[in-house]
Amino acid sequence: MRSNRIPLRQLMLAGAFAAMLSGCAPALSGVGLEISYVHVAPPPRRVERIPPPPGRGFFWIEGYWGWRASRYIWVPGYWDRPPRPKARWVKGRWKKDRRGWYWIPGHWR
Repeated sequence: MRSNRIPLRQLMLAGAFAAMLSGCAPALSGVGLEISYVHVAPPPRRVERIPPPPGRGFFWIEGYWGWRASRYIWVPGYWDRPPRPKARWVKGRWKKDRRGWYWIPGHWR
């Protein structure tokens, strides 16, 4: 018999993305978040001063423009450890289609 339970990590990630982007996150496969569109293009990416890593094995996650309260806000980058060996970070990005701009969150692959 197959279980329909969603792994706790997947639920936590979905909640974190939803809270971080205030409802502007796109649908994530199997999570059920809705896409919210913004009709204003995001500002150019900021150049960040990257601080030294806190230790070996950390990877820099670039900052990005998030959408909150009807405006773009800068979400600064941070150091993180990959969740498993050989994991690669796919950075988030804003994408435009005929309905407007929407955010595709970064994730480990």
